[in-house]
Amino acid sequence: MLYGRFPEVQQIGTLLAAARKGRSGALALSAEAGEGKSALLQYAAAQAAEWRILRCSGIESESELPFAGLHLLLGSALDRLDTLPEPQRKALGGALGLGPSDGADRFLIGVATLTLLAELSADGPVLCLIDDAHWLDRPSADVLRFAARRLGAEGIVMLFAGRKEFELSGLPALRLGPLDAASAAAMLAECSPGLSPDQRDRVLAEAAGNPLALLEFPRMNRDASPAAPLPLPLRLRSGYERQIAEWTIGARTALLVVAAEETGDLGVVLRALHLLGHTPAALDEAEHSGMVVVAEHTVSFRHPLKRSAAYHGASFTQRLAVHAAIAEALADDPSRSAWHLAAASTGPDETVAAALESAAERARERTGHASAAVALERAATLTPDPAARARRLVLAVETAADAGHTERARQLADAADQLPLDAVERARVGSTRALLEFEHGSLHRAHQLMIAAAVEVAELEPERAAWLLVEAGRIAWTAGDIDGVYAGHKRLTALPEEVSAPLQAALRGGLAILEGELAEGISLIRANVAFSRSVPLEMTSLRLAFALQAALIGDMQVAREQLTELADLARARGMIGWFPAIGTTLATSELILGRLREAELMATATARIAADIGQPSRVAGAESVLAMIAAIQGDAERCRELADRNLRNAPGDHNAVDATHCEWALALLDLGQGRYEQALGRLDALHRAPAQARGHWTDLLRDLIEAAVRLRRPERGTAAMAEIEAWAVALDTPWASGIMLGCQGMLRGDGELLAQALELHLAADRRYDHARTALVYGEWLRRERRMNEARIHLRQALETFDRLGAAPWAEHARIELRAAGEGSVPEPENDMAARLTPQELQVVRLAAGGATNKEIAAQLFLSPKTVGHHLYRAFPKLGVSNRVELARLPIG
Repeated sequence: MLYGRFPEVQQIGTLLAAARKGRSGALALSAEAGEGKSALLQYAAAQAAEWRILRCSGIESESELPFAGLHLLLGSALDRLDTLPEPQRKALGGALGLGPSDGADRFLIGVATLTLLAELSADGPVLCLIDDAHWLDRPSADVLRFAARRLGAEGIVMLFAGRKEFELSGLPALRLGPLDAASAAAMLAECSPGLSPDQRDRVLAEAAGNPLALLEFPRMNRDASPAAPLPLPLRLRSGYERQIAEWTIGARTALLVVAAEETGDLGVVLRALHLLGHTPAALDEAEHSGMVVVAEHTVSFRHPLKRSAAYHGASFTQRLAVHAAIAEALADDPSRSAWHLAAASTGPDETVAAALESAAERARERTGHASAAVALERAATLTPDPAARARRLVLAVETAADAGHTERARQLADAADQLPLDAVERARVGSTRALLEFEHGSLHRAHQLMIAAAVEVAELEPERAAWLLVEAGRIAWTAGDIDGVYAGHKRLTALPEEVSAPLQAALRGGLAILEGELAEGISLIRANVAFSRSVPLEMTSLRLAFALQAALIGDMQVAREQLTELADLARARGMIGWFPAIGTTLATSELILGRLREAELMATATARIAADIGQPSRVAGAESVLAMIAAIQGDAERCRELADRNLRNAPGDHNAVDATHCEWALALLDLGQGRYEQALGRLDALHRAPAQARGHWTDLLRDLIEAAVRLRRPERGTAAMAEIEAWAVALDTPWASGIMLGCQGMLRGDGELLAQALELHLAADRRYDHARTALVYGEWLRRERRMNEARIHLRQALETFDRLGAAPWAEHARIELRAAGEGSVPEPENDMAARLTPQELQVVRLAAGGATNKEIAAQLFLSPKTVGHHLYRAFPKLGVSNRVELARLPIG
């Protein structure tokens, strides 16, 4: 019976009941040791006895071994690996040591885990019980959290239980506390009815509502008189230690080996005992004590507190000997052996340090960056040679940063700075610090650190210095720090020409644009982009950099093509860490091209994934695009929420590109809703600011000119018009010329120029631009009393605006149509795509194209059952009953 846990039991029961009906859920339980986390998991298992139940427990000494916890959880389900899509099967198999590791992104492993669980749920509900989650290795914790957050319609329940310091962000959480006085007294009376009143009062006072203590204290020396009370876990441990001390040396040794061996592998435990001079009878005695349970090929403690007592109650020399024996027993597993050798070390030892470094390298290959960082840190402490120690600690700094452990990376960097680093090592630490500062919004500090790192190695490694200066230039540009871009370029040109020449164009193109040398800047950037087509797609970083340059000069179709290739690669290979960087700019490209639905789908997916993997700057970038879409569609509340939040949270040296998008979004909202003075004020401020990023500049200036014309202050658009004309001449593309002619037509009231702009918009396949100009041209024709022609163009504008969901612009077109004498102005059609959520729309589009649920799941990082659930919800919204009918619907 569970005393005092009715709310928790009720919540778990609700999850189980929902899973029986096909709905999944997850819950993270946290509490102090002994407060009943494991008991609640046992309760869940009893209630779901007929289900498929998967279990694992985190183990403290195993917490640095990548994917150890995941292996324990999925061990009984590995016969289903062959049902997974090949990339997922390889990724999960590599992570679990069942095949070669291809360095798959851990989030692809998360998708594979979710798919495998969904496969199991096809036979009935599945219950996953993850106990002592605070001791899970980081890769396993990341993968299981990733899967838990994507549960949908599979009939899966995932229950995590850990100490109070344990946290799984994004999951429903339930914190346990001590039992209330009445429940504690009732439990003690039931479990230990023979206690005297004094003993009962003593146990209740010392247990302080801890259920495990209430169970265990009556079995120990209740008459002891401690000088002062100790924290409950320590008091429990001391009690266990006294019990252990009464047993034979063989049983105590067996308990220590089981406590030190991290996986519960019975074979390893027995081999280590043999090396220590003991027979299996020692383990039998330990089992008879009630401390451990031996089942099939595993051995484990009945509770982590008992394990802690067995380990910490042993002497230091005893622990050293046991770890040395386990390391020898693990001769065929060099990674685990290295950790035990490290635990058996009493001082610097290069052999052990080298073994740990090798273990770190293997962990990195399996995307176990967090484990690798800890291994490198420990290797550094064991390294006798100061130079080698510095090298390993610098590598630990970089690896911790790659793992997303920002605070730990900073601490390790501080420690590395205390060592005698050479210039290259100082530069590596400095550049890592710079990237950490950049991710957390301190762009000015990041730029300073990156420049300093480049200066450090300019003479020793000029090629490294050149790349660091390009990175410094990118940071400065993003911050709107033009002087910083110039400073980086000046230092770059001072490097040997054979090293710097190929990279100078990367900065020079942007600087030429800022200097007004548009033709030179555009030519340099287009040369870079053309060169990128010869770069293998697998060189993701370089290809992405060139795609960003295409977006910089507004060549959005080119950027879109390259970014789409990269996004497809990221999906196919599970490179989810790259996806937000690609997705943010791809969403922007889709937006500028007038593909609002595609932009929203990409930005929504990007924001979701970026939040999952801890990239807050990419979340902000995606949300700035969503703010612009909301503005165009007239969703004022959402636009202001997204824009204001990101502008409010931006630090002093913020991301100028994202800030521009947010301000632009608010201006677009004003423009669409007829607040022309406010719109012009915002856009004029963006235009006059000297440090604004120049991305798709002409599109923003087009909005400025329209606001000025509608406010009847065309003179306020003169400077912007001159800039648009300069861009259009330098770019020499239909889309740029179309914007130029359309703006000239608005300022001059020249219908012929507007008509020419319409033709160029169509040639450039920019339907949104075409609709905006068609609306202006229709208004001009109406004022010229050319009603028949006006109605033709106004209808075209209305049709496009309705299709895009651009409600304010559509309403404006309707008003103009009525004024032009249209007898029956059509009301907005019930757009089928608009009936669906962004994720439902993604699923439906892929399904309409013939993709299976598994193929859709692999693309969208969902489980196949969740895909099926989305289709189940989408069919009635669309008025269809099967996939065949989807292909006939106008959903894009």
